[in-house]
Amino acid sequence: MKLGLNGLGRIGKLSLWNHVAKKYFSELVVNLGRDVGNGLEDIAAAIEKDSSYGRLSTYINGYKGGRVIENLNEAAGTMTINGVPVTFLRTARNPKDIDWQGNQVRLVVDTTGVFKDPTADADEGRGSVRGHLQAGAEKVIVSAPFKIKAKGLDMPEDAITTVMGINDDDFDPSRHSIISAASCTTTCLSYMIKPLIDYFGADRLLSASMVTVHAATGSQEVLDRLPAAGATDLRKNRSILNNIILTTTGAAKALALVIPEMQSIGFIAESVRIPTSTGSLIVLVLNLQDELDNPIKRNLLNDIYEEYSKTSPYLLYSTEQNVSSDIVGMPKAAVVIESTEIHTRTATIRVNLNQLKNIKVEGSGSSMLEVPFTQAAIYGWYDNEFGSYSNMLGELTKTIADRMV
Repeated sequence: MKLGLNGLGRIGKLSLWNHVAKKYFSELVVNLGRDVGNGLEDIAAAIEKDSSYGRLSTYINGYKGGRVIENLNEAAGTMTINGVPVTFLRTARNPKDIDWQGNQVRLVVDTTGVFKDPTADADEGRGSVRGHLQAGAEKVIVSAPFKIKAKGLDMPEDAITTVMGINDDDFDPSRHSIISAASCTTTCLSYMIKPLIDYFGADRLLSASMVTVHAATGSQEVLDRLPAAGATDLRKNRSILNNIILTTTGAAKALALVIPEMQSIGFIAESVRIPTSTGSLIVLVLNLQDELDNPIKRNLLNDIYEEYSKTSPYLLYSTEQNVSSDIVGMPKAAVVIESTEIHTRTATIRVNLNQLKNIKVEGSGSSMLEVPFTQAAIYGWYDNEFGSYSNMLGELTKTIADRMV
């Protein structure tokens, strides 16, 4: 099967790296939608070198290196990368105008981050994700969470959000045409939450909150600049080289689509951007209801993650003391659990029953309810660009391709 990639930004480029290394697809067709530099030589140079991950040739061949991009044909827009034929399309930006059908592409991964609304019509404005289907693709994977712009609209029946190894079995090839691979943060977070829900059950998770200490992204400014007219968040226009910047994340909303049990749990998700190029950290804080006289301790939480890591190739359990650069490029790791930093504190929640709805306190008995609980702090590393997200996206892409055959 041929694979189509729309876009060659950070995730598009690293997805290309992933697929030419794994060689699962016989051929890749990459839509750029515009001319790049002075031609195919400049495209090849942009693919070969990366400021965060080094050279493609080193990634594939190790210290031996060696040439991996060959047979450039400017007229045809083709080259071979690690022996995989790759065709570059440079004319259409609107998905409905991309010649997927003419290039015999059935499966497309849209990495632009632009077309995220599964309810938008193919002919709408600059286009939509449905345009890929109109152009001949059978399935489209979006490398970002869905974002429905119109209020009141439900998720279409043919759209689904999945994280590989968590709920990819929910994908139904006879029903779903548009698949969101969620986000790097949601992918990491789902692997931090799922083992705990499997062990304790969702009803024992009283509340949760998380902060992702996140590397910079391409949407941020290198130097300060004036905001656009009507901008409300002035921090987005400040230099990521010089600042820690507060921002937002849709991880909590997306997580509920991947793990439905989270819909009943109070959950807050926040994000802080820091001046690193990749490598991020989630700090997850949970309140878990204890059993009487059997409080939850850090050793139990470590045991849960260690056991989960034995059956899941995407959760890594680490007993080392890591820093962010240690996990950059680490393949297939949705999360690296920092076991040495899991902490717990056992306490009691005291609830005044007189302040609760539908509770009537009679007689002279106590109106206070005491609930034993443990507060846990859990740290999870993830390479938000390549090691975690692009690799997990590649695994999901292969799985969906298998189910299309």
